[in-house]
Amino acid sequence: MDDKKLFKVSTRTIVATGIGAALFTVLFMYVKIPTGIPNTEIQTAYGVGAFFAALFGPIAGGLIAFIGHAISDSVQYGSAWWSWVVASGISCFIIGLSYKRLHVEDGVFTGKDAIVFNIYQVVANALSWMVIAPLLDVIIYAEPANLVFTQGWVAALSNAVSAGVIGTLLLFVYSKTRAKKGSLSEEK
Repeated sequence: MDDKKLFKVSTRTIVATGIGAALFTVLFMYVKIPTGIPNTEIQTAYGVGAFFAALFGPIAGGLIAFIGHAISDSVQYGSAWWSWVVASGISCFIIGLSYKRLHVEDGVFTGKDAIVFNIYQVVANALSWMVIAPLLDVIIYAEPANLVFTQGWVAALSNAVSAGVIGTLLLFVYSKTRAKKGSLSEEK
């Protein structure tokens, strides 16, 4: 797949973004596990966001997490916490770059594919939550660095676990619903 197709916005991308953002919002608000660190939970939404990102690419992935996180924050707290909203979008955008290396739509998701997907998601979560979110917290909101970097480390770990477990399982199961390329032959 060439890079032009990786960043192409189609009707499929727009529909996936709408459905994914709605699902991300609901999961982000209601299906989370407390970690003991203030304002930091294990979010199942990142597993689903990673799944959508790997399936539909970086544009859909980034928009799903950005929109879903922004809506969730706005509904729950009255306004979005933009440093983390941006980090959410960046994390799923980066995970969406794995799209060009995976062939889930062709009915293929091997152990090697799971490793590739998980390398992308671990790097994306580490960069987004251990670097971007805490730095933006300090710059935008003048938050104490020790607190936000601790939150970032916990978020990176919990989001990587969510994306790794939930995202990998969803990709594996989804691949089994797709016909393998060349598996159908013409009857004579």
